[in-house]
Amino acid sequence: MAAARAHFDSGAFVRDLARRVAIRTESQDPAAGPALQSYLADELAPTLAALGFRHRIHANPVPHGGPLLVAERHEGDALPTILIYGHGDVVRGQDAAWTRGAGPWRLVQDGERLYGRGSADNKGQHSINLAALAQVLALRGALGFNCKWLVETGEETGSPGLAAFCVAERDALAADALIASDGPRLARARPTVFLGARGVANFELSLTLRAGAHHSGNWGGLLRNPGTVLANAIASMVDGRGRILVPALRPPPIPANVRAALAGIEFGGAPGDPAVDPDWGEEGLTPAERVIAWNTLEVLAMVTGDPEHPVNAIPAHARAAMHMRFVVGTEVCRDAATLRAA
Repeated sequence: MAAARAHFDSGAFVRDLARRVAIRTESQDPAAGPALQSYLADELAPTLAALGFRHRIHANPVPHGGPLLVAERHEGDALPTILIYGHGDVVRGQDAAWTRGAGPWRLVQDGERLYGRGSADNKGQHSINLAALAQVLALRGALGFNCKWLVETGEETGSPGLAAFCVAERDALAADALIASDGPRLARARPTVFLGARGVANFELSLTLRAGAHHSGNWGGLLRNPGTVLANAIASMVDGRGRILVPALRPPPIPANVRAALAGIEFGGAPGDPAVDPDWGEEGLTPAERVIAWNTLEVLAMVTGDPEHPVNAIPAHARAAMHMRFVVGTEVCRDAATLRAA
């Protein structure tokens, strides 16, 4: 621990993270391919090689998907193998909306916090793991286990090609345990190990009823309003307090051992955290049960007409981006037919 603290206090960790944050790996940008490749080939690969890892960078099996890096340090056939997952891509920088420092691509320190796109998701996490391995090797000369890395560059766009790649490379990725450092702590001062995570299914609902908008004074009451139709479609799936209404989208009862594991765990309360809404979500559940052991159906964005410049007209189109977080045991498929049936 003393070596780890000295490494951080020396500024070396911050320099490494700043260099990685500066690479604009926005996977949601179709032009980001060279940056994604560079992050793996020019940034992570040399770091891993210096730690004794052999690596390969693979093309994504899905067209236009980002590359993937697999690395391995093998210390002995009798030793256990740990697979570490990370992703090098980030969401869009949103430069104009950035309120810290000189923008999203320059790491800045504000008190005890570091700000920069990817510092919290996921460049900060896998940089910590790399630094930890380096400190163990510097102190002991060996890890004491075999170690593999899988770093993708498409997590922020739904990890296209990742499942197919893992199936094709299952032998290369075989391990006794997986460490996927891609999530928050329960609280800043409470180190957290999650033994699982809810799945996520992203989808879009869209409705186009006709070409162009029509004056509501002349056509109101005669033409279906796509915004109204879409709002009611969403309301048929999730009610006004966030409770899922469709049986097929609801999870099985929470097992007793899961309830016991979550007892006493509290969410929120840290500076900057929003207040937890006590009357939101499934009735009879604690906040910990709602966020870890239950399903949620969320509206992420919704638009109809032109919200910035509304006119007295019935719009032609409405669209909503949604996703569902679901626990193990949920009988839900990720195809359009399931959602339409729901």
